[in-house]
Amino acid sequence: MRQVKVFLCDCDGTLTDGGMYYLENGQQFKKFSVADGIGFELLKAAGIKTGILTGEITPIVEHRAKKLKLDYLYQGCSPQGKLEAARAICALEKISLEQVAYVGDDVNDLPLLEQVGLKACVQNAQESLKTLPGVVILKHKGGEGAVRELINSILEHSIELKT
Repeated sequence: MRQVKVFLCDCDGTLTDGGMYYLENGQQFKKFSVADGIGFELLKAAGIKTGILTGEITPIVEHRAKKLKLDYLYQGCSPQGKLEAARAICALEKISLEQVAYVGDDVNDLPLLEQVGLKACVQNAQESLKTLPGVVILKHKGGEGAVRELINSILEHSIELKT
């Protein structure tokens, strides 16, 4: 875990509970965990780059990424597109996929999860993710602090390795 240079995650079902909420006028909204948001701040303070890779294209996610001052946001990604986006980030950062942590919840995350150095899924992820060799199955569900759980593990492990 000490080698993590970039932390990436899915949005719907990972940073949120995966629900699609609509107002009567058709406007969509999502619920995000404040704990996850603080986790991104902690990663940035530790010098780890951060980002969201998502299949959806919504202003809500763009606003959340800006609020958190994430380094990367890729929207409209196909399952293979998430892997391509991560490779592009790695090229920009001059690192390998082995130095990337990624957390997801569904089958569209599989191509990327199979390639990264630290792979994790939320507690309520699809079974196909939970059976990946080496995957960390988090105790929390998507949107309920699962991302922060992984961030805490990364940072605590890094601190232990430095002492």
